[in-house]
Amino acid sequence: MTEHPEQSEPNASDHQVDHRRGASSTLSRLDARLESSALAEESRALLREALGATATESSGTPAAPHPDQRVFLDSISVNGFRGIGRKARLPLTAKPGVTLVVGRNGSGKSSFAEGIETALTGRTARLDKQRGEVWRRHWRNLHDGADPRVEVRLAIAGDPRLSTLTCTWPGDDVTAPEAEFRRPGHGRQPFAGIGWERALNDYSPFLSYADLDKVLNGRPSEQYDSVAAILGLRELTDADDRLQGIEKALDSALKQAEAERPVLAEALSALDDPRAVRAFAVVGKAGDPDFAELDALVTSLPDADEGRLRELRTTAALPGPDLGVVGAALDRLREAVAVLDDVRASGAEDAHQRAELLAKALEHSRRHEEEDTCPVCGSDRALDVAWAERAAEQVASLRREAVTAREARTGLRDAVDAVRYLVTPVPAWLPAPLVDPWEEWQACRAIDDAERLASRAETAALVLADACAALREEALRELEKLDEQWRACVTRLAGWLDRARPAYAGRPRLCQVRAARKWLKEARAELREERLRPFEDHSQRIWEELRQQSNVDLRSVRLTGSEKATVRKLVMDVSVDGTEAAALGVMSQGELHSLALSLFLPRAAAPDSPFGFVVIDDPVQSMDPAKVHGLAKVLHDLGQTRQVVVFTHDTRLQRAFTNQEFPVTVLEVERQGGSAVTVRRVTDPVGQALADARALIRTPNLPPVTMTHVLPSLCRTVLERAFSEAAWLRLHRAGMAEHEAEKTVAGAVTLMDIAALGLFGDPSKRASDVYRELRRRCGPGAVDLIRQCQEGAHPSGTSMPDPQRFVDDIKAVALTVRKPEEGP
Repeated sequence: MTEHPEQSEPNASDHQVDHRRGASSTLSRLDARLESSALAEESRALLREALGATATESSGTPAAPHPDQRVFLDSISVNGFRGIGRKARLPLTAKPGVTLVVGRNGSGKSSFAEGIETALTGRTARLDKQRGEVWRRHWRNLHDGADPRVEVRLAIAGDPRLSTLTCTWPGDDVTAPEAEFRRPGHGRQPFAGIGWERALNDYSPFLSYADLDKVLNGRPSEQYDSVAAILGLRELTDADDRLQGIEKALDSALKQAEAERPVLAEALSALDDPRAVRAFAVVGKAGDPDFAELDALVTSLPDADEGRLRELRTTAALPGPDLGVVGAALDRLREAVAVLDDVRASGAEDAHQRAELLAKALEHSRRHEEEDTCPVCGSDRALDVAWAERAAEQVASLRREAVTAREARTGLRDAVDAVRYLVTPVPAWLPAPLVDPWEEWQACRAIDDAERLASRAETAALVLADACAALREEALRELEKLDEQWRACVTRLAGWLDRARPAYAGRPRLCQVRAARKWLKEARAELREERLRPFEDHSQRIWEELRQQSNVDLRSVRLTGSEKATVRKLVMDVSVDGTEAAALGVMSQGELHSLALSLFLPRAAAPDSPFGFVVIDDPVQSMDPAKVHGLAKVLHDLGQTRQVVVFTHDTRLQRAFTNQEFPVTVLEVERQGGSAVTVRRVTDPVGQALADARALIRTPNLPPVTMTHVLPSLCRTVLERAFSEAAWLRLHRAGMAEHEAEKTVAGAVTLMDIAALGLFGDPSKRASDVYRELRRRCGPGAVDLIRQCQEGAHPSGTSMPDPQRFVDDIKAVALTVRKPEEGP
């Protein structure tokens, strides 16, 4: 494959600066808008408080990745997972650019893609789509006995060394991995605790073929949420949630107080008391009640000892025995006693006893068949088989005769239990006159004899019931003297006042909260449309590249509804030859997938995303050749600011990059027996330049000037690309923004400038510093190689006694300097 140097063309990020800031920018812009609004100061204060709480809460969250510390992929290692057996490593370059991971179906490509997605998110699109038992049982590799493991090495801007994310599975559940994150200077910790979940959800850097279907065919609310999340308005939604909580509490309290008013008014109207009449006039009148008038009525209640009131209320509420229920239970008990007496007189009871005696003798004879004498009388006559048969028949006959006796005994037992059940325990507090009668009543529970129980329970119940009735009447008379009816109503009125007073006092604040929410809703809608515009423009530009000969125009991308609306959706307006139509109804499968890419890529490339990489698995399916050509252009443009890793078995995408002379790194994945997966670099910028130099050497019959001028020039290109790659990595680790890093690298023109930038991150370093560092890292011969490459541009050229040795030495230097040394 032919590879070309990176081009410094305008990139997509130039069109996306309108929403480059994040939550802090959103809140500051909203605060400025709030200060210039006509909203009342009270409502403004409520908004400031809600927005301030949002900012405080955001600052207290775990250290999630930030756009200024963008994350890139350095490598992915997988073993024992899906199609990969023993450990296989996919090396990547942690900087913007496009990498194609190619290989036939079943080579293990998708296992790398699924491995990194699982490590970062705990799930994969394939798992979401195929939740059957087959997938759950066979996700482990069949050819490797080791525990499945995925290791992702990440480069985070500003960190001098790489971070490592390790994912393992302690059990057989593919949905329950354990992920550990190790970042230099931060130690080891569970990945779930570092706060990346929200960013991974809002700016998902993963796209598979299954995800393409979800982008278009998912629920409308999911489509809405996937786009709304990247607009940076979540903080406004959180602030509105807080205001809504205040509004709900105030509104609920007011509604409860209003709902209790008619019930309270009805209770007051039922009292024949002048104070109740006055209270009813206040409570029953429309509008806010006169709380001062009601307070005066509540506080005018005569004094009374609360302890004495409690005793009187308890006495008035004492039920005592219910003589009707007790009498019925005692009648049942006496009837059961009479029935049992009749049974005994009839001989049924005797039959029962004889049956039980014979049954025990039979049981004994079966257990002791060897005995020759009777166990009761000691006679020699044995209880033989014949006797056992006669005895068994007699037992059956006697038991049939004894059924009546058994039923009578059961009836008596139930009647006794029913009487005992009615004997209630002694209450915790009793007036003194009731202590003895209640203990006498309680003692009935211990009586076993049915006739004695009936007699004593009847007497005790009558005495206790009479005593309770007398005390109740006395307590009620005394309570009436103490104004108990009005007191009870006052207690109820006072409770309502405690709830109603703050509820009515909060009515002005409720109006202020509603005004604040209305203003916030309008401001959020305006900001949403403002921030959606760059996203829509980016989607339309991508669609223009992907549509190729399609007659479908993407006219607009809109969000309808709101974050909490039941019906909210993403609307895509398209037209076919100028006629408006529904996208899903008129577009082919290839067009729909292209449209899905047009929606996904702007989200993954949003400036507020902390992820500098995008992983795309199998995006070419269903695309015709023209759209594959457009896809290469889209990925190339995205690769100016993002590390794009594309897994594909379709060779058309690779050819599309070649035909359009777009730089690309190609890694080929091969799977051999036993799920042994290998990865080899088909080409990369440095490797391609070395290949060109070697091809030149192998070409016969070339003029001498080729070796003295052209070969040094090609080797100079090798070194320039190696130093440029090192320079970008060094600037990224130092935390420099991509556009600044790109500008800095592009500004280094000479080989020495580029070398200084790659070795030190400073193009102004002197040649002596560059040479000193080259000698340290690559040996003394490296400086001579640099000079020979520079001399090749002079008219005299450079001597080249051994071209093959020269290229080999250039390769060794390039491989050494292409990555900067990691810090301590």
